[in-house]
Amino acid sequence: MQLISEFYPLLKTPRNIVITMHQKPDGDAMGSTLGLYHFLHNSGHQVTVISPTNWADFLDWMPGVDKVLNFEANKEKCLALLDNAEILFCLDFNIFHRTKHLAPHLASAKAIKVLIDHHEQPDEVNFHYGISDTGKSSTCEMVYDFIMEAGGRDELTQDIATCIYTGTMTDTGSFRFPATKASVHRMIAELKDTGFDHTAVHNHVYDNFMESRLRFIGFALLNRMEVLYEYNTAIMYIHQADLQKYHIKTGDTEGLVNYLLTIKGIRFGAIVIDRTEERKWSFRSKGGFDVNQFARKHFEGGGHANASGGRSDESVEKTVEKFKQVIQAYKTQLQ
Repeated sequence: MQLISEFYPLLKTPRNIVITMHQKPDGDAMGSTLGLYHFLHNSGHQVTVISPTNWADFLDWMPGVDKVLNFEANKEKCLALLDNAEILFCLDFNIFHRTKHLAPHLASAKAIKVLIDHHEQPDEVNFHYGISDTGKSSTCEMVYDFIMEAGGRDELTQDIATCIYTGTMTDTGSFRFPATKASVHRMIAELKDTGFDHTAVHNHVYDNFMESRLRFIGFALLNRMEVLYEYNTAIMYIHQADLQKYHIKTGDTEGLVNYLLTIKGIRFGAIVIDRTEERKWSFRSKGGFDVNQFARKHFEGGGHANASGGRSDESVEKTVEKFKQVIQAYKTQLQ
């Protein structure tokens, strides 16, 4: 993978460009792709954003989201666009399998593939150009850097600022995580100079759910949470019947795992959700406990040192039992 600085000259002439992200995109995935979309579109390129799957309703307000194609719902159109693409940007993921059924088509695409991502252990051999920086707060921050280094400081618009702010805000836990360095706050100040409304962003993302979601959270905390004080760990497990009872949709469980870390003394929080085809894990930690390595070793996953995900083909009961067994080996680290 060549340095991304060597890629910039390729943008001096109009190109057919596709931008994609990981499946079930979160705020950072959608924010980074749309922020880059607006910048490249305004620069005269033909640009399409493809999501491997659907996305949460609380992202539907974002500028440009109405132009995003869902691969699962528009497969033939998306494949035609990929076939004609000269450049393929891959944002907020660093290995193709994180794009679900889109993965083999990305791998076989003839376009120049460009990686912009902040997760650990990138699959660099499959990208022509790119940057992978685990020290960055978010992929949105990296897209901002990309725009600045491409000479686009004067091209910042309210739409770009809104998208980049959204992803940075969500991936930093509203700017409280350790990755929120001084550079992030300097970036936010420059984004604010465009005049976008940051209060509206917070309202759209955090204050826009149905009553059933709040009742579901109460139910989960009361009935589906266990606190393993011996390991300074809290775990939550959600069954398919729970999701159906409270009409839970894509995105409604976002952030649920973070409640576990609000318990005094808890350093490791884990939640597993029955997604029918597989059981999906989310891991969060405080301090030096590396949930990226934990997820990679035990649950076919990965991510960041303090935030990662995993999966299992076993039932909820069996994968929870496995978790309780493997956590015993980490007792010293968690104390």
